[in-house]
Amino acid sequence: MDSGSERAADFEVQWDGDDDKRNPQNWAAWYKGMTFGTMSFAMLVVILNSTSYPNSLPSIMAEFKGETQTRANLGVMTYFLGFAVGPLVLAPLSEIYGRRPIYAIFMLLFAVTVIPSALAHSLNDIIGVRFLSGLVGSVMLSCAPGTIVDVASEKYRALAFSIFCIAPAEAPTIGAVMGGFSSEYLGWRWTNGIVCMLAGVAWVVMSLIPETYAPVLLRRMAAQKRKETGDDRYWTRFEHNRTSLPDLLKTNLSRPFVLSVTEPILIFWNLYIGAIYAIFYLVFVAYPIVFKQIRGWNSGIGSLSFAGIGIGAMCTICSEPLLRKMVEAHKHDPKTGRPSPEAGISIICLAACLAPIGQLWFSWTCEPASIHWAIPIAAGIPFGCGTTMVLIYGSSYISGTYGLFAASAMVGNNLMKNVLGGFLPLAGPAMFGRLGPRWAGTVLGLLEVVLIPIPFVFYFKGAAIRNRSPVVAKLKELQLPAKPDVSAEEPIVSEITKPVPDVDVTAAGKEDSEK
Repeated sequence: MDSGSERAADFEVQWDGDDDKRNPQNWAAWYKGMTFGTMSFAMLVVILNSTSYPNSLPSIMAEFKGETQTRANLGVMTYFLGFAVGPLVLAPLSEIYGRRPIYAIFMLLFAVTVIPSALAHSLNDIIGVRFLSGLVGSVMLSCAPGTIVDVASEKYRALAFSIFCIAPAEAPTIGAVMGGFSSEYLGWRWTNGIVCMLAGVAWVVMSLIPETYAPVLLRRMAAQKRKETGDDRYWTRFEHNRTSLPDLLKTNLSRPFVLSVTEPILIFWNLYIGAIYAIFYLVFVAYPIVFKQIRGWNSGIGSLSFAGIGIGAMCTICSEPLLRKMVEAHKHDPKTGRPSPEAGISIICLAACLAPIGQLWFSWTCEPASIHWAIPIAAGIPFGCGTTMVLIYGSSYISGTYGLFAASAMVGNNLMKNVLGGFLPLAGPAMFGRLGPRWAGTVLGLLEVVLIPIPFVFYFKGAAIRNRSPVVAKLKELQLPAKPDVSAEEPIVSEITKPVPDVDVTAAGKEDSEK
């Protein structure tokens, strides 16, 4: 094709005005709502396969005698490793082929890979196949945020993300309850069977959603126009800079690692968010010990102890309008008309205090059994609320800071989060067995206390740290500012699938170190 400079503007294929129905942002409100609900449901199913597993372990170990708790927990680790690796490949694939085929293929594969878990003849079978399930199930982590951005207009995007986050935020609690009751009354194989059936439903409804990724839609429109008219002059700007799959994979695989080890902002925030995420999943080890072993509850009733965490997560989601007002109350950047990325850290500062309060509260009221059960369960409310805030607004801060490099920054963050979330819980049984729930929980609570200064430092000094970042400086030199629709007021706008310009961030870091 001709170069972009030789192309006539009259032949550029674009949306036909602001009300073009082919643009997903102009879909009817009910259809958008159905899309958000479908995405939320599919994300729920993928996370259920993660959080239902720990509560099924007693049944699994009873069938496969001789297996240790640590080996059984490897199923958690391998699933998270799949979550960590999958987005590195699935995100660039959706850039080239669009969202819909990626959803259709990989959600079907997800449903299929759950079947061997239900029919497994050994623990090794379960551990191995759960990695594959996490790998293909990570399609929701890779593409769902981008789909929400595709469909929701800027005015209603924060609301759309809040609606979308309801199911994922509640999935850990729902998964624990489902795993507890199903393994207690139906057996652990049926826990996987239920997930498989839900995954099948998710695959069907996800396949019904049309393509939403604007560059793919416009490329198709341009190709159709050339075919109908026989005139090759019709073009779209998204064809001019298309990158080959090998080059795109190379860029997406290398840039997250380069940013993660050279950018101080990402070094601290990846470790902070990863630690909070790992502690959250370590709690899933503590609750069964406290409510099943110490208090004698069965698996089904014991799983209801996670209700406090679920209520806390829902409180965060329902408070989104109030939290957004807190962010908007900060000084606006005259260039963008929006608060700085650090404005959202004010929410994380609050969350950084709530999470350890809940953790320490639980630790010192979980035993002896004479303490009423409602008291430690209620401790899950501030813990769940704080943890959810950190995960949501931490992602928002990274996106707002790195703008066009947000995709790479978020992939690196996702990798760190899922690696820590997968490996650290392996030490949970030994830790809680040796120290006991009270002191093991206290150690985790104090670790969260030690981490409190991180968001406060970035709240007050984040702008100065950003200005010293070689990557941010490189973006300014190349006139590549952060996208206007990635801001602190829009939680989880981690546009995983958005293309980024081909800029050598390694060189940027090298130049800075030589100065």
